[in-house]
Amino acid sequence: MPKLEENSSSEDSNIPIERVQIGVRIEKRMVKVLKALAEYHDISLGDLLEGIILHAFENKTPFNGETLQRIVQLKEVYGMNYDVSASHRFTESTPGEMKNEMNSEKEKHR
Repeated sequence: MPKLEENSSSEDSNIPIERVQIGVRIEKRMVKVLKALAEYHDISLGDLLEGIILHAFENKTPFNGETLQRIVQLKEVYGMNYDVSASHRFTESTPGEMKNEMNSEKEKHR
């Protein structure tokens, strides 16, 4: 199984930290993709997010080509039909509105 790209410096030394619980709201389909990706790599969702964030802070990609392909598959499975261009453009809708929008999108692709 492919692993997340890891920082090669000081791999053998552990860094003591304190984790805190936070209340964060994230788009539902994105959460499903992230949880599935964490499961695929046999790590916690928190570990996955920490890795993504640390890589982003250094302008590095956290994933290799195989993992990026897996993400494409998971996005399709969970209906995550948006990309980075959607950043900061999400608006909350009621569950009924979202279901209607998704059905409309399916009809367009038929």
